[in-house]
Amino acid sequence: MEFQDKVAVVSGSGNGIGRATAILLASYGASVIVVDIAEEAAKETVAQISDAGGKAIAVVGDASQSEFVQTVPQIAVERFGGIHYLVCSIGIQTYGTVVSTDESLWDHTLNVNLKTVFLMSHFCLPEIIKAGGGAVANVASVQGHNSSQENVAAYATSKAAVVALSRSMSLDHAKDNIRVNCVLPGSVDTPLLRAGASTFAIDGDVQAVIDSWGEFHPIGRVGQPTEIGELIAFLLSDRASFITGATITADGGLTTKLI
Repeated sequence: MEFQDKVAVVSGSGNGIGRATAILLASYGASVIVVDIAEEAAKETVAQISDAGGKAIAVVGDASQSEFVQTVPQIAVERFGGIHYLVCSIGIQTYGTVVSTDESLWDHTLNVNLKTVFLMSHFCLPEIIKAGGGAVANVASVQGHNSSQENVAAYATSKAAVVALSRSMSLDHAKDNIRVNCVLPGSVDTPLLRAGASTFAIDGDVQAVIDSWGEFHPIGRVGQPTEIGELIAFLLSDRASFITGATITADGGLTTKLI
């Protein structure tokens, strides 16, 4: 895949799937805007890209706040001349039913998992349009399509909304030569997954929990961030030129098993 002279904005790229995607896109030649709320994590992603000979800058702030997000495309244009690709990979895992989830947790979950996608798209797509078009990849979850887990009402809702938003964007912006697709990962070995696993770990054995979750996937393990990053890079690339409005599941066969 070739991304020379292209610019990608990757939100939530301080760790996990976002970091893996940012590093891959840079390795394929893109200049990357690393967006994350955690300054040290964002700087570490940039350092890894720079150490490998790539180009990236960190833009640190809360992507659920429009005052911050509107600065992202401005910086991208100032530093690299425009934007061609957008990846929205910010997410948190929350637990609760509609009864046990209080209003503040509900709002926080949707702000982080959904509003960030809206704001990043709202402010970055005009620059992609100016560039003559490009592509967007939003990261949701299999929980947004086929919820196999109890006690995740707000989380599953937020991820299902990302799927619906991605489809709407694909229709609205096809005329602008912008393709929009949504990736639905299963369990992927990220800091987010490990934080969730820690709540179920006995005697602090987080790896045992992750291994047990991996057994639910027919492939026999959880995924790795780079595996999802490679899919995202493909969807952004010209190799996927006839793919838009799609929800692509990358879950080691998990949802197939549940059908």
